[in-house]
Amino acid sequence: MEMFPQEESIVFAEIILPLALPKVYTYSIPEELQETIQIGMRVEVQFGKNKLYAGLVKKIHTNNPGYQPKPLLSVLDKVPIVHEHHLKLWEWIAKYYGCTLGEVMHAALPAGLKLASETRVLLSQAFDEDFSVLTDKEYLIAEALTIQEELSIEEIRKILNQATVYPLINSLLFKRVIILKEELKLKYKPRTLAYIRFAEPYRSDPETLKSAFELVGRAKKQMDALLGFIQLSKKQPTIKKKELMEAVDVSSAQLKGLEKKGIFEIYKKEVSRISGYGKDVISNFELSAQQLKALLEIKQKLEEKNVVLLHGVTGSGKTQVYIDLMQEAIDEGKQVLYLLPEIGLTTQIIFRLQKVFGNKIAVYHSRLNNNERVELWHKTLEGMPIILGARSALFLPFNRLDLVIVDEEHDPSFKQQDPAPRYNARDTSIYLANQFGAKVLLGTATPSMESYINAKSGKYGLVEMMSRFGGINLPEIVIADAAEETRKKTMKSHFTSMLIEELKAALGRGEQAILFQNRRGYAPTVNCDTCGWTAACINCDVSLTLHKFAGNLRCHYCGYQTEAPKACNACGKTTIKVKGFGTEKIEDELKIFLPDAKIARMDWDSVRAKNSHQKIIGDFEDKLIDILVGTQMVTKGLDFDNVGLVGVLSADQLFYFPDFRANERAFQLLTQVSGRAGRRKTQGKVVIQAFNTKHPVLKEVITNDFPSFYEREEKERRNFLYPPFYRLIKITLKHKKRNFVEVGASIFANLLRKDLGSRVLGPAQPGINRVRTYYLMDIVVKLERKADILEKAKNVIREAGVEVKGRKGLTQIRINVDVDPY
Repeated sequence: MEMFPQEESIVFAEIILPLALPKVYTYSIPEELQETIQIGMRVEVQFGKNKLYAGLVKKIHTNNPGYQPKPLLSVLDKVPIVHEHHLKLWEWIAKYYGCTLGEVMHAALPAGLKLASETRVLLSQAFDEDFSVLTDKEYLIAEALTIQEELSIEEIRKILNQATVYPLINSLLFKRVIILKEELKLKYKPRTLAYIRFAEPYRSDPETLKSAFELVGRAKKQMDALLGFIQLSKKQPTIKKKELMEAVDVSSAQLKGLEKKGIFEIYKKEVSRISGYGKDVISNFELSAQQLKALLEIKQKLEEKNVVLLHGVTGSGKTQVYIDLMQEAIDEGKQVLYLLPEIGLTTQIIFRLQKVFGNKIAVYHSRLNNNERVELWHKTLEGMPIILGARSALFLPFNRLDLVIVDEEHDPSFKQQDPAPRYNARDTSIYLANQFGAKVLLGTATPSMESYINAKSGKYGLVEMMSRFGGINLPEIVIADAAEETRKKTMKSHFTSMLIEELKAALGRGEQAILFQNRRGYAPTVNCDTCGWTAACINCDVSLTLHKFAGNLRCHYCGYQTEAPKACNACGKTTIKVKGFGTEKIEDELKIFLPDAKIARMDWDSVRAKNSHQKIIGDFEDKLIDILVGTQMVTKGLDFDNVGLVGVLSADQLFYFPDFRANERAFQLLTQVSGRAGRRKTQGKVVIQAFNTKHPVLKEVITNDFPSFYEREEKERRNFLYPPFYRLIKITLKHKKRNFVEVGASIFANLLRKDLGSRVLGPAQPGINRVRTYYLMDIVVKLERKADILEKAKNVIREAGVEVKGRKGLTQIRINVDVDPY
């Protein structure tokens, strides 16, 4: 290899590329860029023969790499967009979770900050064609885009007759002149609502209203609408179309008639996607004695510990305690990160915090388009006081982070599944806070075993709130014996007679109800009674789920869809039967037993459209829905004052997953969904349908006995060597041919056993052994909780992966490493 001579003037940079590469690459820094380049800035680099990328500077040094590196082409940023604290976080994630720095970078940066030579550029709809704000070269690009719909990076180079164009593209993105083609998948549409006001001259001259009444004449409904509008306008400055329709019971067509007569004007107004909920929250909220005691205890324990677990029962008022701690932090000029498990499912909490903190809080979530994400990235850099978001928000570039709140810390949604990095946001946020000397507050009604054991052992502080706010009792929980009712033939389809009677009683009292079934769709299995044929996915080893309202069968793993069969695909008979039940079937059949009830469904299928989740919650809060049927979505972040009854349709499904956490997840879900009942006025009631009524978890849920659940579960985890007393690493191998993945997994496991011995379990086929046309094999490594053993295991896994992929015929095998899975 030709050695590159050392020269004093040559400076090098280690660059992270947003690719799954095993190491960072070294580039030389041209002399003209040495004054401007800093760690954490993006730079334009060539990788391979022709491809260009926006890489990130990890390190600057003068150590000759031993070969002639390529030069950097340009610097894209005026200031670093990633602080050294976050680069250390990236390195920790890559090391701990067994992935590459490029994979972490790809997950951390918004798409608008990741440029590559394949990127295509379009003119933004937000650009008002004010070319005066552009430089000459920016003008040339913008003008070209008015003629040609999209341009590639190479085409922009030819237009400008220069090689380096990323700085110009970056500038045009910042000025909102252009967008990247990938953004079309996340096209941003602001949420608008229809409002009504008087048209002119009635709006500015009330004296002319007499002629408006004459125009209405004998149209009674239009007269009602006109009088209703006048009454509402005395109480509020703006009036929604929907409000007026509900207030005076008029239709949209009748309001349209008033618009045609020139009396009303219907106009659209942009509103916040997450506004309109939590009307009972006030800013100057006075803490209860329990909240005040908890707040003081948290402050005391945060002086001694870096992490405190707040264990508060559902409805105890944890959010207000968070608000006081956040207010104290931002009053000192610091930043707060508030993590939620799923941002789309926590509408009420978001609005509650916005109502208190106003424009001091920003929300980072998947509904933002790429331009908005980049804007929020820069706002965080500039010191936005509070960032509220799901797990990816911890990658934002904080500079004065003082407090991290992880709400519902037990929730499995904090764990990233695919693609890498497969990190747990709760655990990663603790490392992030440590980088800033910040504190972490974990809050939940149902602590994870890991957090509770850490609290009990003294590693974390522990504060408890065991009473509901306002002295309201926890709901009464009763078990409906589905096995007994089946035997006595008193079951009504999938509902026990007890549940139906309780639903009727709740509706009779003017209360609302929530029904929980942890399976979406109409029925999970469609088969033939004659030959036993089952409708299965062509890509995955799973049965297709019937979605009756859409009239098709769907795979919930890969998204494959096909028409629902009228006859058996194997024998041709029409003896097709559906088995099991999901949320669609509950919604459908409930109408038979409660024909007058207004029923709605909230699951992944019903909330796919933008704002549909907010609409369902808004309608339920406004009492336009009597019974809300849903999956896990109904267990998270919902706080309604009129829910008197919660029903769980099939508790047994929760207990029998092949997962050591099954009991923990079941306890958490049942407790959380039960907590939706009776949160404001009176004690609520929960009916849990089960065939195995003697299961210990049910007893612990009924009595809200977390200590007994914890004690029993802790003993089992210790005895069977499961987390948090042991660490797990799951390795999943994938290939499109079954025999290839079986051979590869066998070789992989044998290589691991040479160094790790009996700690290696498998290989074995998972319960679902083919997903998206790939056959799967799993290997699990169980390790003692010792840092040196964990480090050794990761090295052995990495080396085994390289060797397996180097074998003839196995180069296409995929290897996913998941540290702390499940």
